[in-house]
Amino acid sequence: MSDYPPIADHGLVGDLQTAALIASDGTVDWWCAPRFDSPSLFASLLDNDRGGHCRLAVDFGQDCAVRQLYMPDTPVLITRFMAPQGVGEVIDFMEPIDSKVPADRHRLIRVARVVRGSLPFELLCRPRFDYGRASHTLSHLEDGSVVFQGPDTDLHLQVSGPVRLHADGADVTSRFTLNAGENAAVILTSETGTAAARSGRPGGAMPTTEEITALLDACRDFWLGWLKSCHYRGRWHEMVIRSAITLKLLTYAPTGAPIAAATMGLPEEVGGERNWDYRYTWVRDASLSVRALIDLGFTAEADAFRHWLRERLEAGATASGEPLQIMYRIDGEPRLTEEVLEHLEGYRRSAPVRAGNAAADQIQLDIYGEAAYALAQSSDIGGLRGWRVFAELIDWLCDHWDRPDEGIWETRGGRQNFTYSRLMTWVAFDRAIRLATAHSRPADLPRWHAARDAVLQQITEKGWSRKRSAFVQHYDTDVLDASLLLMPRVGFVSPTDPDWLSTLDAMGEELVSDSLVYRYDPSASPDGLQGSEGTFSLCSFLYVEALARSGRVHQARYAFDKMLTYANHVGLFAEEIGPSGEQLGNFPQAFTHLALVAAALALDEELDRADRQDA
Repeated sequence: MSDYPPIADHGLVGDLQTAALIASDGTVDWWCAPRFDSPSLFASLLDNDRGGHCRLAVDFGQDCAVRQLYMPDTPVLITRFMAPQGVGEVIDFMEPIDSKVPADRHRLIRVARVVRGSLPFELLCRPRFDYGRASHTLSHLEDGSVVFQGPDTDLHLQVSGPVRLHADGADVTSRFTLNAGENAAVILTSETGTAAARSGRPGGAMPTTEEITALLDACRDFWLGWLKSCHYRGRWHEMVIRSAITLKLLTYAPTGAPIAAATMGLPEEVGGERNWDYRYTWVRDASLSVRALIDLGFTAEADAFRHWLRERLEAGATASGEPLQIMYRIDGEPRLTEEVLEHLEGYRRSAPVRAGNAAADQIQLDIYGEAAYALAQSSDIGGLRGWRVFAELIDWLCDHWDRPDEGIWETRGGRQNFTYSRLMTWVAFDRAIRLATAHSRPADLPRWHAARDAVLQQITEKGWSRKRSAFVQHYDTDVLDASLLLMPRVGFVSPTDPDWLSTLDAMGEELVSDSLVYRYDPSASPDGLQGSEGTFSLCSFLYVEALARSGRVHQARYAFDKMLTYANHVGLFAEEIGPSGEQLGNFPQAFTHLALVAAALALDEELDRADRQDA
């Protein structure tokens, strides 16, 4: 168990097509290439022995303190080692590939240096291809570099400075010492393709020290230039900017599709079975990000996702048989066959480890509302052809909205008439009516109006519990559900409506624990899975937003500030918070960072309004 670092004990680096997690001891223990959803090169986070890793750090035998931070306003990660003999650093970064063309080569650059005294370093590079299922061979090149050759991918390891590579079976090791002012570079280049295409040296010539410095400067300048579009000037600038960078890092540049998280298989309960693959694009998560991106000033990213979404609507092909499915691969492929990687023990023995996601076949009606919500953020939803496809979808929804589904949380305990799903079908009709009216587009408005009003009437009659004085999870229960915190944001109910305020109070009593919010109570509403889970960080930030909009500004600010204390050392959040404050689930979680941004924006607005009233 001690072989596994805490989930939160990582920083994220990436190139906009893939990403790596680096633990605070200098170990790359997660990296998939050439895409986020490709098989792993390093996955010791899921199996310390079989997963593979690359460690570059001060030698294990040294007594030293370790600190990790980002270079300001960039995803350049710096791991600092402070020992009695001196102070050293490892700088990790990837070159941004902000291109519409998928790249076959991806480069992770690691620079070790000593700023004071003298320190011994250790390099261990042990890749394990295809989630540790494929063997590899090791080839030494004349320039002192090596190539790890896998079945479909090669990994080229280049070094500079006093680093000398020594074979350890099919892996390599090195020990070297740096004095103050000295540095050494380690470059990992993945190359994907046929064996013939990979027959050359994938990394090219080893860059000089000056060239590596220029690459680092170019990476920093790219991110600083990107952030110039950001409009945010609020109270939580550092956390909002870090969240924005994280959301960008988790977006696949060739298609504009954001993934839910960089990882797969990390548990919602250590030792439990709730271990899912999140390296795909959820229509729900991505659609709800559009408003936050636009409010921050990142319109290009919002437009890129809307274009991807319109393509999915036009393509029509889904694994579920519906016009739209809940998630896709980042290139739009609808089939996400789920398999259990039985050879991996899982993070701290949390099995099974799943690759792929069978929930892609589920029916979740809320996605139509979220898609409409995203498309309605712009006056252009794809011209006349785009409108025709969208209008056909709304016509279809008129006939198919009133049925049970699996719901937002992708439960595996059977379909229900979930209130949140009905809520978002109301959003689909409402936004479609607004778009058709505002832009004089052809539409069966009487039918759409009738459907919208029927949904509202059904929710108020069947989704409301007199016993709880609250809106509830589904029509056959009195259980509460934190997804309904979105009710005011989408305009279904005023944030000061008495029925909403009583719902908010009920949630505060049942789902909130010291400002942290559970999704629902699995013991009262079985979801078909064993075990429990932590509080959902997405819901905790949605709770802050709902409190702020409901006029409970001081309570909202206190809850927000407390929630920020659960961020990791470089400002990142996983999916959940465990009983003792530990982060659980896949990491970092885009939906959590999206909700953080939305909560900060709402809280800033409401605090400013309160200040003006007090003036």
